[in-house]
Amino acid sequence: MKPKIFIDGEHGTTGLQIRQRLADRDDLDMLSIPEAERRNPALRQEMLHTADIAILCLPDDAARESVSMLDGNNSTRVIDTSTANRVNPDWAYGFAEMDAGQKTKIAEARFVANPGCYPTGAIGLIRPMRQAGLLPADYPVTVNAVSGYTGGGKQMIAQMENEDAADHIAAPHFLYGLTLGHKHVPELQMHGLLDRRPLFSPSVGRFAQGMIVQVPLHLSDMTGQPTLSDLHGALAAHYAGQDIVEVVPLEKSGKLARIDPTELNDTDRMKLFVFGTEGGGQANLVAVLDNLGKGASGAAVQNMDLMLGKAA
Repeated sequence: MKPKIFIDGEHGTTGLQIRQRLADRDDLDMLSIPEAERRNPALRQEMLHTADIAILCLPDDAARESVSMLDGNNSTRVIDTSTANRVNPDWAYGFAEMDAGQKTKIAEARFVANPGCYPTGAIGLIRPMRQAGLLPADYPVTVNAVSGYTGGGKQMIAQMENEDAADHIAAPHFLYGLTLGHKHVPELQMHGLLDRRPLFSPSVGRFAQGMIVQVPLHLSDMTGQPTLSDLHGALAAHYAGQDIVEVVPLEKSGKLARIDPTELNDTDRMKLFVFGTEGGGQANLVAVLDNLGKGASGAAVQNMDLMLGKAA
């Protein structure tokens, strides 16, 4: 019997992307609520209880409501793409390459919290430094990032694309999260293994998909004053043996003149770079990913396959 998959919130940006990724899969039985009935709580609860795996593509409060609808049900497994459960110790964190044993944790979990797009890049850079003993837990980490506007969902897509809208955004690039209290910070701190709250400065560019995440570092403030080669070696060792996260060779990175945030669009991969001048005392760790791929829908499908015992 095919596993039953229900996307709760399939008409939003993330849900639509997941649906597209699963459209040609003949190994799944996709459950669906017509858009006109998407606010029907009885039908929604029925689908949640019928599914083998429910993928929640909802705002935080609505995601919590969906989980509460499963009271008394011990069989439906859940992937939550919202922020609601990313620092919940009872939920497996859905970044499969984060640690050597993370795939197993996801595969065996009933509840999986899909990571945020920005934290996927930042944690992907920071955690290997922490686990290699190069980055002190109290280091004043700064994360600067730019995302395509699809990360803001349907509302921002309309604001960026509809020039006649009253709330149209005309800027080619804008900074937000100006109070430094972005909802991704707790997730970034917890899974980045940081004792000190990181400073996170996100921005949006006038391109639909893609993302660059940067973590600049002063090497003299790191343990042992590592070289660029040391940083690259820590990343390469951490991600050895898998084909989702690519650590770009140091020599190749040194020859690049620019980084394109859209390079990995429509893929579920991520590239990591180490930039700087050897002996210069500074480094810039950079991640490139599709905010709708490895940063959202692609990760959700990867986690679903792990939970179903399929290769991912």
